[in-house]
Amino acid sequence: MLNQMDRSLLQACLNGARPANEHPRLSATPMTAEAIAAVRAGAHSLHVHPRNSRGDDSLESTDVASWVAALRASCPGIPIGVTTGEWTAPDATARLAMISAWSVLPDFASVNWHEDGAEDVARLLLDRGVGVEAGIWNIDGARRWASSPIRSSCLRTLIEVADLPGEVGKPAAEELIALVRRADPTIPILLHGEERSAWPILGMAVSAGLDTRIGLEDTLELPDGSLAHGNAELVAAAVAITAERMRPRQE
Repeated sequence: MLNQMDRSLLQACLNGARPANEHPRLSATPMTAEAIAAVRAGAHSLHVHPRNSRGDDSLESTDVASWVAALRASCPGIPIGVTTGEWTAPDATARLAMISAWSVLPDFASVNWHEDGAEDVARLLLDRGVGVEAGIWNIDGARRWASSPIRSSCLRTLIEVADLPGEVGKPAAEELIALVRRADPTIPILLHGEERSAWPILGMAVSAGLDTRIGLEDTLELPDGSLAHGNAELVAAAVAITAERMRPRQE
């Protein structure tokens, strides 16, 4: 939980849909060591993609349970979130059935509002007591979320900027933020980028006082372009950026 001195939420996104062979710290088993290190480095919450025995993203109850339970035991008191992306189960009915069968519930789950069945997935999660991060990837998703009768029930909006150069990604982010703010001026916004946009958009989020995230899901590189050793190093870099942006300027 954030204390009164914290200005915004910093979430660690530990793995994403990246194959485990993309980085030495990625794994097909619950990434407890990475989670602990990320929290010690300054992460306030964790977002993960549970994997099955083949290393694929999974919404199956046994896979979600093993990941959530392991991370919760390793990082007590830290909110744990998972994906519900349609690539895990392209058929919306199948996704709903899997989520209905979850025996161990995460604290929150991301729901990408441009995907088929998003509102049904979000309703089911809310009915089960799971917080919903409304994933906003594009204008269509933003408009669908803005017109949804359950938009105010979401925990936050999760604005994601694609792999774009900073000069392109920032205007895209501004447009999505404006759409969200017009629909609901008070809902928390977690703004983040991926690959080339990861660090420019994180800096934009920090400067705007928005929640943000970083981790091996979004980028494998540190701000200087070097390969990060793991999630903790990425989180530490984000903490340093936050401290620098928040430092009072000398007159």
